[in-house]
Amino acid sequence: MKKTLVVLLALVILASLTPIFAQGTKEDAKPYIAVVSKGEQHDFWQQVKLGANAAAAEYGVDITFEGPPSESDVQIQVEMLNNAMAKNPVAIALAALNTSSVLDQLQETKSKGIPVIGFDSGVPEAPAGSIWANASTDNYNAAGLAAEKMFAQIQGKIEAASQTNPVKIIVLNQDASGESLLSRGKGFRDTMVKLIDEKTSLSKSDIKVMGNTAYIASDSPTSGKKVFIEMVVPASAAMTDATNSAQAVLNKVASDRVLGIFCSNEATVKGLLAATNDGATLKSNATFKDIIVIGYDAGAGQKNAVRNGYFLGSITQDPYSIGFKAVELAYKAYKGEKVADVDTGAKFYDKTNMDDADIKGLLYD
Repeated sequence: MKKTLVVLLALVILASLTPIFAQGTKEDAKPYIAVVSKGEQHDFWQQVKLGANAAAAEYGVDITFEGPPSESDVQIQVEMLNNAMAKNPVAIALAALNTSSVLDQLQETKSKGIPVIGFDSGVPEAPAGSIWANASTDNYNAAGLAAEKMFAQIQGKIEAASQTNPVKIIVLNQDASGESLLSRGKGFRDTMVKLIDEKTSLSKSDIKVMGNTAYIASDSPTSGKKVFIEMVVPASAAMTDATNSAQAVLNKVASDRVLGIFCSNEATVKGLLAATNDGATLKSNATFKDIIVIGYDAGAGQKNAVRNGYFLGSITQDPYSIGFKAVELAYKAYKGEKVADVDTGAKFYDKTNMDDADIKGLLYD
């Protein structure tokens, strides 16, 4: 009987302690932050992921990092966001492919007080109060830097342009919906127009911005006949379409007197490289050798094109910093700290500086 009482007493004591043990386990669990990106395949997103993981380790949080197969797979991204929200994250970092597709989710996070941090292009035109801060490159200004570098090389040829001998500048953009790409296209366009107007004898009335309407603003010059700035968007985000668009541009280099090509992201760069034997044709073909090409981001193929002089250079973001700052801001917001937008920076690199200490760390493969 005594033995039975002892066993029963032990069971009672254990039962009374179980909630305490359970509570301790729950309190010891790491906070969970969901990171939903635009993709995972490009080298850029792999660097963002590395930065996000580093921040997770530093701040002692668990994260998931996921993105759809391509940046045109909007519904897949929405499903990923829904699945992440079902795991009850304390905060979310989101680079939305399409803001209108995640309005319900943003409303839910807002009503529950779950911080959402935008990264890369963020969540443009999101409902007020639903995005707490953004970790991103100022894409408009970064692309403007590309325009400045290109203009310095082609200023004399622009000055010599006439109605009988017009010139053209091409801007290759992967799509017409993502805010980061729209900002890059517009930043390059506006800066190039401004430079031509202010630093040559030509004026805005001599310039015509043409092509995809998403990249033509209400104040863009559209009637000029001396300098054409053509905004080109492939049929889809697929690499084959990027390559086809690049080839179509190359086929008209001589007839359109193309002076320069700006590729606004890694996908359009890869499309141009695929159409030019990894860039070698740009210098070996007499028709192409004087074209000034500037890319955006990095990757092995693009770095090789810059190093060999096939490209004048490229604009690099800091994708590692984007990922790190996104998780850092999400964690701080969860802890109740005040957060604000962070510009993660961009630089121009060419074959003369790409091995410098302040640049080479930003050039992922």
